[in-house]
Order: sequence, then structure tokens, then C-alpha cells
Amino acid sequence: QLQLVESGGGLVQAGGSLRLSCAASGPEFNIHTMTWFRQAPGKEREFVAAIHWFGGVTYYTESVKGRFSISRDNAKNAVYLQMNGLEVEDTATYYCAAARLAALNTVATNTPSGINSWGKGVLVTVHS
Repeated sequence: QLQLVESGGGLVQAGGSLRLSCAASGPEFNIHTMTWFRQAPGKEREFVAAIHWFGGVTYYTESVKGRFSISRDNAKNAVYLQMNGLEVEDTATYYCAAARLAALNTVATNTPSGINSWGKGVLVTVHS
């Protein structure tokens, strides 16, 4: 089972950018589909972006398409979320998650299945 640690959060002005990182330790990172979720205060957790373990196919929730980009570096056991054009509505705690050999459609949802590991989250605050 992977251990996941997020970093890169912080306070940013609307329109700005942040890059979140998720460092993984443990076996077989390269065969885990990696996903970012977020949870805003008082709201349910929601899916943000995912990158498949094979071929690096990506998928995004509609509200972040064109602004956020997920990528992975299997040599570094890391996954990233580049966030541009941040909006106040993007304020949330962002969580990294791993699902071994998972298909995108099982994790790219607000109620994912097959998640093996979760990070503790990193706070992103966007102010106007």
C-alpha cells in the first residue's frame, strides 16, 4: 500500500497559480491510477482530476478543464496538479489518492471505488 504526502498548497490571489505535488512511497507506484479530490468547507468531497496508470490518460471534472493539469513522474513516484486561473471557488483541501490497476471510470467520480491510499490533504485558499 502506498503512503501519500501532498505539498504545495497555500494562499493565492484569484487568477494565480499553484502546483500541488503528491509524493508516494511504497511498491508499484507505476501501476496505480492517481487521482486528486478536493473538499471545500461544508461541502462534500469531489473528484478533480485523474491520470491512468497505463499510458497516462487523464480526466478532469468539468469545472477545472482548461485550467488544471494532472501529470505524473513514475521515476520520482510523484503526481502533480498544476492549477492555473484559480478561482475563489477552488478553495478547498486537496487530497491525493491511489488506486492499484484501476480504470479511470472507477476513480473519476465523487464516490470512487478501489482507492487503496489517501493522503492527508493540503489546503488551497484562493482570495479575491
